[in-house]
Amino acid sequence: MSNPIFQLLEHRSSCRAFLPDVVPLADLRAILSAARRAPSGANLQPGGFHVLTGAPLDRLRAVLADVAQSPPEPSEYSYFPNPLPPHLRARQRSAGYALYHALGIERRDIAGRQAQFAKNYRFFEAPVGIVVTIDRNMGAGCFMDLGMALMALMLHAQSMGYGTCGIGALANHGRLTHQTLGLAQDDIVVCGIALGRADTQAPVNAVTTERAPIEDYATFHGFEENSPDERG
Repeated sequence: MSNPIFQLLEHRSSCRAFLPDVVPLADLRAILSAARRAPSGANLQPGGFHVLTGAPLDRLRAVLADVAQSPPEPSEYSYFPNPLPPHLRARQRSAGYALYHALGIERRDIAGRQAQFAKNYRFFEAPVGIVVTIDRNMGAGCFMDLGMALMALMLHAQSMGYGTCGIGALANHGRLTHQTLGLAQDDIVVCGIALGRADTQAPVNAVTTERAPIEDYATFHGFEENSPDERG
C-alpha cells in the first residue's frame, strides 16, 4: 500500500514560478493550522507567520527590491557554518548549478545570477508571501520546533495542490522587513515562504536536488546484519 506522506516528501520541491491564482483565506488558515500540529518541546509552539497578499505583499516587494543588490545586514542568527566545509560547499554548488542550468544562466553570467537571486525578494511573484519570525528570547532548540512547523506547512500546502519555496535570503534584510511590517520588537525574521499554484510549465520548477545516501548520515546500533525479512 502506498504511503501518502512518503509520496508528498518524494515529490516535494522548491517552487520558483507561480500562477497568479488567488489563494483563498480558508486554504491558508487550513495550512497554518496544520503547521501548528508539528511537535513542540513543552508545547511552546514558537514562531509567527505573517501572511501577505495583494497590496501589503507588493509594498514589501518594492522595499526589498531597492536593496536586492546591497550587502546583507548584520546577521541576527547563524544559518551556514563559517567557513563552509568542502563537502557542504560541493552540495551548495551542485544545487546552484542545477538551478542556473535549468534557467539557461551560464556560470560566468554574474548579472544573470544576481537577477535570479533578486527574485527571492519578490517571493518569486507568488500570490502569497509569508514572513516567518521567532522571538529572540527563545532558546536555540526552538528553531528546531519552528523547522518542524515549516515542514508541516509545506507538506500540507502540497497536499492541497500548492507549491512553496522557503526563502532564507529574506533574513539578509531582516531588520528592513521587520520595520516595513511593524513587527514586535523582539521578533527576528527567520525566513520567507512563497506560496501559490505552481506554474508547471516553467523550467525552473523541474529542478530537483539530490539527497545524500543514508550511509552518509545514519548509523545503526544493535541491529543484526540481516533482519528476519531479509533472510527469506
